[in-house]
Amino acid sequence: MTPLIDVQRVNKAFGGLQVINDCSIQVETGSITGMIGPNGAGKSTLFNLIAGALAPDSGRVLLNGEDITALSADQRFHKGLLRTFQIAHEFSQMSALENLMMVPPHQSGESLFSAWLKPGIVRQEEAEVRRRALEVIDFVGLYHVRNELAGNLSGGQKKLLELGRTMMTDAKVVLLDEIAAGVNRTLLGDLISNIERLNREMGYTFLVIEHDMEMIARLCDPVIVLAQGSVMVEGHINDIQNNPEVIEAYFGTDAA
Repeated sequence: MTPLIDVQRVNKAFGGLQVINDCSIQVETGSITGMIGPNGAGKSTLFNLIAGALAPDSGRVLLNGEDITALSADQRFHKGLLRTFQIAHEFSQMSALENLMMVPPHQSGESLFSAWLKPGIVRQEEAEVRRRALEVIDFVGLYHVRNELAGNLSGGQKKLLELGRTMMTDAKVVLLDEIAAGVNRTLLGDLISNIERLNREMGYTFLVIEHDMEMIARLCDPVIVLAQGSVMVEGHINDIQNNPEVIEAYFGTDAA
């Protein structure tokens, strides 16, 4: 079976520093794949290469068998490759609901011509987008703050809102960048449950960067360990946690 994401021998250097070194990973359709590694391992850089924020010096990135290496982040978005950020990127002066309604592309209301000459179509589309946004905001547990300015939400609520934004498109795969960072344990439980539901009920595929090992252990199989820009090991979290190479990479030779 063709992997949904196939990163083939990718390299990336900044000046004289080789950050990603002949790195290859695969993410299977329907999986929740974790990516862990010590600080400076190259996780965020690899994420940016997959999402299209950076271009590799060499190597290829494939999405469902299609070479997307030369595509922009926007073009990858339209092909169903989405990402969230460690620091949420909300429209702070718009409501939580409006943040969701902004996501679907190619809305008729974006065109001044359509807004003037086809107001009925614009209203019909907006009503459908609003209906979908209300369903999504209820799904992620933010219905009670749907009319609150997004900038006033807590860190955890903003992460839930980002997850909801991925549901406003035809996402094939979502890259989650340290979604647990700055989130209290109660809202983190909600985040994990929503990710599991999206995977189980809607067929979402996830690639997750995370330092919270409890979250990785609950969600992810397989788990990829990155070190010095390359894959050190890949497998089930139980095997990885007991791997001497992984222990040494995180804690040093004495701990190993």
